Amino acid sequence: MTDLAAALAELDVELPPGRLVHGDEGDAEQPALWVSDGPAPAGLWASLRGSGLWPLLLDHLRDEPRRPWDDGELEPEDPGVLDAETVLSAWWAGHAGDGVAVAPYEQWPGLAAPIKPRRDPDSHADQWAGELLASDRKMRLGLVAAGRGADAISVAGWQGAINYTGPAALTAVVRSWEERFGVRVIGLGFAELYLSVSAPPGDQETALRVAAEHFAFCPDGVWQGTETLEKYATQLINAPFWSFWWD
Repeated sequence: MTDLAAALAELDVELPPGRLVHGDEGDAEQPALWVSDGPAPAGLWASLRGSGLWPLLLDHLRDEPRRPWDDGELEPEDPGVLDAETVLSAWWAGHAGDGVAVAPYEQWPGLAAPIKPRRDPDSHADQWAGELLASDRKMRLGLVAAGRGADAISVAGWQGAINYTGPAALTAVVRSWEERFGVRVIGLGFAELYLSVSAPPGDQETALRVAAEHFAFCPDGVWQGTETLEKYATQLINAPFWSFWWD
């Protein structure tokens, strides 16, 4: 694993004031991530992408700005090698039941086919990192010793979906989305995950297959949002950005 402190010292990009944060669990010597003290400067996310450390725009729990980053509510773990379809199919079985939310599928439909990116995934991520920061100028900057965003979820030990699953399983699915849908992780909140998407579904049929994965991954978007999978799928058509939140 990359030594975060050493990698920070070798960066040729000037960082704002910040500090290393250790998690509650994991390697006591290795910090979970570096976090800026104040808001992320505009454009810095894109400048740091490709540096060998993965940049993240960080939000916090409403009315509790120290959580989770300053308080170290993090449990770093190895990203592992879990299989995305195995993970998603198990979650589907646990969430689906007999409700109308999963129509038209009576059982797990399998992974959606890869989609050709409409533009370079990394350039697309740069743009949407800028859009996300513009929507909330208070978001801070995080840096994780990971070469890809999916792995940064586990390496940082993010616990935003703790009521459902741990970081390594999330990493497995997001890795698969990176490869099939041109996804890049651009930010994390207390219980929110923000992704840029350069290869979104372009029609309802394709969007339904992707929506099934989203439901397995984070059912609250349907349960507490659209209420049906078909309505949820409509929102995914040509969507360049995905966000998830766990209750």
